[in-house]
Amino acid sequence: MADENRRAETIAAANGIGTDTAFGAVTPPLYLSTTYTFAEFEKARAYDYARLGNPTRDQLADTLAKLEGGARAVVVSSGMAALDLALSPLRPGDLLVAPHDCYGGTHRLLSMRAARGHYRVAFVDQTDEAALNAALAEGARIVLTETPSNPLMRITDIRRVAALAKAAGALFIVDNTFLSPALQRPLALGADLVVHSTTKFLNGHSDVIGGAVIAADASLGDELAAWANTVGVTGSPFDAYLTLRGVRTLFPRIERQSRNAAAVAAFLDAHPAVARVYYPGLPGHPGHALARSQQSGFGAMLSAELAGGREAVRRLVGALRVFSLAESLGGVESLIAHPVTMTHAAMDPEARERAGVGHGLVRLSVGLEAEEDLLGDLAQALDAVARS
Repeated sequence: MADENRRAETIAAANGIGTDTAFGAVTPPLYLSTTYTFAEFEKARAYDYARLGNPTRDQLADTLAKLEGGARAVVVSSGMAALDLALSPLRPGDLLVAPHDCYGGTHRLLSMRAARGHYRVAFVDQTDEAALNAALAEGARIVLTETPSNPLMRITDIRRVAALAKAAGALFIVDNTFLSPALQRPLALGADLVVHSTTKFLNGHSDVIGGAVIAADASLGDELAAWANTVGVTGSPFDAYLTLRGVRTLFPRIERQSRNAAAVAAFLDAHPAVARVYYPGLPGHPGHALARSQQSGFGAMLSAELAGGREAVRRLVGALRVFSLAESLGGVESLIAHPVTMTHAAMDPEARERAGVGHGLVRLSVGLEAEEDLLGDLAQALDAVARS
């Protein structure tokens, strides 16, 4: 079967398998060398220095590009490096339109770049088309979207924003970290670039920091690759090797995690100690129908607002035994985070309030544990909250 006709599940599991010509290794080898010999004077081989190119990193990049349906992927050292690389075309005075409820690290990066005069930023509720159009009318150079948003799981219409960005002459970037190409492919919906923290679902084992940018257009991908080499943010070969190993199980992992997350969301939605659950898989979520139209599943991330506020959160996380209190997401283990004091602590309080990130909000990354154990853990912890 030709590579271009393979389904995404096959690409994830088998891209690069059995291609070793030296010894016939089934798994692509890990190349750790930082430098490579020249064939002769003034005649370089395919690789000469690992910052510019590495066979292991290129194997991961090729796999990610195929999974996202892009022309080229650039693998870098972290998710924040990937976002910064994707925004590198911006110049002083250019306007970036960003989501008002984005990940706290994203908000911090954009705010600090703007404060240094690298570009201008407008944080906009992108589910409000009038507000988005007003920002675009100011001459936006790039539109950045995060859908589902972190941590409130708002769903942005990728097709609609892509059309608006194109009409305004703006580059359109989508952060696809929360869903991965297993559940959403933004390039097919009109995006120009997709960014990932590969630390999360793509690697899936909480043991690697990494990022990637995937471009729909090869020439833009080439420009970003050249800049990544220039500033030295390309990822390490060993991290690429581990991430590719994680990608092999992406589809079965996310399928199981999504089932668990749906059960957790339904349980929390019915619990009297929980004021509100943010999960697009729930029929009452305002983005439910849109998510069904542009995603192939609802994912393993959700958030919940506890009725007792910050003190209820303190008691809840102290009583949990299966869920671990930790930042990050997308691993095989279940995690819970308190955005106000953890992932979004760097956001100023006014920005958090505008985004709707309150003190009673917790974010859950649901793993591969038995559904009964996850629900039992939440039940006993919520009971402990009620008794306090």
